[in-house]
Amino acid sequence: MSEELIKDVLKAIGDNPDREGLLDTPKRVIKSWETIFGGYKLTPEEVLTTQFSETYDEMVICKDIEFYSTCEHHLLPFYGKCHIGYLPNGKIVGLSKMPRLVEVFARRLQVQERLTEQIANSMMEILEPRGVGVIMEAKHHCVVCRGVQKQNSVMITSALKGLFSEFNVKSEFHTLCFPK
Repeated sequence: MSEELIKDVLKAIGDNPDREGLLDTPKRVIKSWETIFGGYKLTPEEVLTTQFSETYDEMVICKDIEFYSTCEHHLLPFYGKCHIGYLPNGKIVGLSKMPRLVEVFARRLQVQERLTEQIANSMMEILEPRGVGVIMEAKHHCVVCRGVQKQNSVMITSALKGLFSEFNVKSEFHTLCFPK
């Protein structure tokens, strides 16, 4: 990424990259993008390495995982909460690993539907549980500040794999994630 490209963008939107307030903007944009798109430097295999043998066979949930991502269609942010549940199959994963897994995929250009599937599929493939459920709730700035401009709309996506597709397991997961 070059600072000249960012200066060209500033010119394209009608501003002057040489004015005082924008002089360091290209450097700041490049540095911020290293964080915002840092998921490209990570893999789910790296993140889910810490596993423990365990006979626990009930549902494990990490809920309210904050995430921030960028819509690949408009390059605008979307953000919200992710809830991940799984039914162990002789192995459990360290608690911090689920939020880290969310970061692997959220910190890339995304659509929420794919993001949800990528998290669930990675849990299934790497941890090999009896089932996985992922629910994501997000506000999208492509809806909030352009287009239909609806500030309070929330998009919800889910991916249910293995035993989580069975009604009683799905119901328990929803109840634990969203108690009344």
